[in-house]
Amino acid sequence: MEIKNKATRIDLFSLKTPQMRAFHMTWFAFFLCFFAWFGIAPLMVYVREELSLTKAQIGNTIIASVAITILARLFIGWLCDRVGPRLTYVWLLIVGSIPVMAIGLAQSYEALLLFRLGIGVIGASFVITQYHTSVMFAPNCVGTANATSAGWGNLGGGVTNMVMPLVFAGFVGLGANHYWGWRLSMLVAGGVCFVTGIAYYFFTTDLPDGNFKELREKGLLRRKEAVKGTFALACKDRRVWALFLVYAACFGIELTINNIAAIYYHDRFELSPTTAGLVAGLFGLMNIFARTTGGIIGDKFAHRGGLSGRVRWLFMALLIEGVALCIFSRMNVVGPAIAAMVVFSLFVQMSEGATYSVVPFINKKALGSVAGIVGAGGNVGAVAAGFLFRGAYEYQDALLILGVAVAVVAFTTRFVRFSEADETEAAEAYAESLATRAALAGASRRAQPQPAPADGAPAPAPAFAWLKTAQPMDILRVYLGIALMIKGVYFILDMGSLEALLGDSFGQGRTVIAWGVVLAHAVGGISLAMGFVTRIAAALNVLVLLGATYWNLSASSVAFMQNESLHFAVFVLFALVLLFWRGSGSFSIDYLLRSSDMPEPVEAFPRSGA
Repeated sequence: MEIKNKATRIDLFSLKTPQMRAFHMTWFAFFLCFFAWFGIAPLMVYVREELSLTKAQIGNTIIASVAITILARLFIGWLCDRVGPRLTYVWLLIVGSIPVMAIGLAQSYEALLLFRLGIGVIGASFVITQYHTSVMFAPNCVGTANATSAGWGNLGGGVTNMVMPLVFAGFVGLGANHYWGWRLSMLVAGGVCFVTGIAYYFFTTDLPDGNFKELREKGLLRRKEAVKGTFALACKDRRVWALFLVYAACFGIELTINNIAAIYYHDRFELSPTTAGLVAGLFGLMNIFARTTGGIIGDKFAHRGGLSGRVRWLFMALLIEGVALCIFSRMNVVGPAIAAMVVFSLFVQMSEGATYSVVPFINKKALGSVAGIVGAGGNVGAVAAGFLFRGAYEYQDALLILGVAVAVVAFTTRFVRFSEADETEAAEAYAESLATRAALAGASRRAQPQPAPADGAPAPAPAFAWLKTAQPMDILRVYLGIALMIKGVYFILDMGSLEALLGDSFGQGRTVIAWGVVLAHAVGGISLAMGFVTRIAAALNVLVLLGATYWNLSASSVAFMQNESLHFAVFVLFALVLLFWRGSGSFSIDYLLRSSDMPEPVEAFPRSGA
């Protein structure tokens, strides 16, 4: 399917074009679907007690929540090819919201299992998200667009672990008991999905030039009859099934961790449900930038190595993911366990981004079917992993088994190969998208002549030359980000001390302020370390440090020169103001997103092992 007028750049702060409206609506819709899909997970401590659930029964509900999504994703991918992503998403959001809200009617294990099975349908939203961004963005940035939209959607898995306990606590604070608290919380999660389904209808189009129906009437798009057989075509391609296994080993693992992380930290490290939810939420919050990073690196590898370069990066990310998961499973102290989980989470989500930087190039005639089959692989992986958590193994042993399995699956990327014709076609499309972007931007740095060697042939710049240009401010930013993240984790593990430090001056707002400090430090610290939305992350922490400085000055009787905490707060505040002023340097995700100095690709990319 040849689509015209695809966007050649991602303008994050724009809603003027149909491409960017689709980008923002699709990641937001997926975010809410993910939030609703796993909304019950951080509340399982209360549900388990009320319904007297066994460990095996909890494991069965986890399996149910992802099992039905396998079939749903296969069907949704086929449906996108026929009616378009817009109407498919509208109906999925509206219909899928019903079991999310209705789970509050569950009075037994059997009813809970049935509703979780129904909720799993909403997980098929991922396929539409990837389809919609794939048809809206050009080859030079499609990996980044797919990874970012999916990553920010997956962020719902982390946010739900943090926010749903707060929603529950809010209802309890208003007078509801535990029985009604978790039920009303799920009503909220389903309600926002329903409203978003209506908004999706009015604010998006299927393609840059319009909707499937209108374009087919004008003869500008293949009719429904012409897309028959695309599912069978996708099924015959062994590369699709290799990516199916790969996605099972990354997204399937993420689904599993989202389901068990909160209860794992509660049982293994004896953390309170709220604290366990916060810690578990860090895993999902890495999606703010981690999956985007995977897509960006995939696009960079494609610049020098073509489609085979994308596959090489996928292998590397997946192998490191497996090793990191094995290390996480062996952690016996909560602090190192959180650190290992953060590293593991980074590579899980980068592997996902790398996978869907390859998917759009497998078969353009069956894009929806390919995306659906590969996406279903993630749920197959989650179902298979779910059997390890039904009681036969301790959770840490089950995680070790999964880590080894992921490392083995990484080698299946050797089956994802492309012909010389595919590589040449991809190179030409890549060059065309870069030329279009340069033309739209006017004077582009890519058009500047490159230094030539003695024989007069142009010398392309190294694909990762930006890595060699890190400045002192980059080093300060990374150090400061890591320090703030560690401080945020410390606060998570000792929320009582943080609230005690704030005293009674803020009344009921003390808890809200404490959570704001934690999120600004933990999430903002990670963003600063990676150089993603640097100024926003710095601004959030500037507000926190201004408050900390004022608090130290007003509450401390120690002289300024003797107050080490105040000295550190002032230093960090000064550094954050500098970062807000300067922004991120070249060693950052922000730079990669806005960079336009990448040289033109060579005429045809070399095949590697194809």
